Amino acid sequence: MTQEKEYQAANGWLMLAVTLAVLALIIYLFVQGSRVDAPPPVPAIILLIVFGLLCGGFFIVEPNGSKVLLLFGSYSGTVKSSGFWWANPFFTKRSVSLRARTLNGEKLKVNDLAGNPVEIAAVVVWRVRDTYRASFEVDNYEQYVHTQSESAVRHLASSYPYDAEDETVSLRRNAEEVSHDLQKELQDRLALAGVEVMEARLTHLAYAQEIAGAMLRRQQAAAIIAARQKIVDGAVGMVEMALDKLEQYEKLHLDEERKAAMVSNLLVVLCSEHAAQPVLNTGTLYQ
Repeated sequence: MTQEKEYQAANGWLMLAVTLAVLALIIYLFVQGSRVDAPPPVPAIILLIVFGLLCGGFFIVEPNGSKVLLLFGSYSGTVKSSGFWWANPFFTKRSVSLRARTLNGEKLKVNDLAGNPVEIAAVVVWRVRDTYRASFEVDNYEQYVHTQSESAVRHLASSYPYDAEDETVSLRRNAEEVSHDLQKELQDRLALAGVEVMEARLTHLAYAQEIAGAMLRRQQAAAIIAARQKIVDGAVGMVEMALDKLEQYEKLHLDEERKAAMVSNLLVVLCSEHAAQPVLNTGTLYQ
C-alpha cells in the first residue's frame, strides 16, 4: 500500500519573479518585431508557451490545508506547508482539509445488551492524518466517517446494558469507559481512510419512549430497596450498640423477653418512615 509522502514545491514568489521576467522578455521581442514590420519571432512564440505553462503551476495552501498532487493519474506527493507555491503545471491538484471536524450523530434507536430499546447519540471529533488514504483508499472519506461512526455507535450500544445493579460496565454509569471504547473502535474502523479520531463521547442516552415509563418505575423501586437496605443495616447496628451499652450497667438487667421487646420497638422507631408516637408506661417495667 502506498503511503503519503510530502512533496517539496518551489517557492511561489521566486517563480512569480521568473514568470514576470519571461513576460517582460516576450513583450520586448514583440515590440522589436513590430518595429521592423516582421512576423513575431520564433523565440517569442516559444516563450509565450512557457509563460502559459508557468502560470499554470501556481497554487496556494491555507493553514491546516493540503494539496494532493497527481501527474497523469499517478500520485506524486502532498504539500502540507501553508503558503504560495509552484509545482509542475501538469499536476492535478486536489485540496484536502486537515482541520479538526465535528460529527454530531443523530439519535439512533437500538437494543442494548439486555434487549431493551434505547436511544443513543454520539459526537465524534476527527481530522485527516494521511491524505493519500483519504483520497484513494475510500470513495468519499467524509461519508465513510459518517457511516462508520453510526455503525460503531450501534455496535457499542448492543455491547453493554443500559444500566446494571452490580459492578458490570453499563452505558449509564460508566460513560468515560464506554466513550473510550467507542473512540478505540472508531479509530480501528477509520484507519483505512487515514482519519484520526481525536474524541468520541455519548451526547444522548435514554430508554425508548415505549418502555421509558416502566423502566423509570423499575429504577425507583431499585432505589427504594437500596435505601431500605441501608436503613435496616444502620438500625441493626444502633440496636446492637444500645444493648451493649445497657449491659455495661450492672444495676439494669433485662431478661430475654424484654430484650426482644426493646429490639422490636427500636427497629420500628428507626425503620419507620414517619415519626414514632411514644406511649408512656405508668406502671412498672413488667406491667
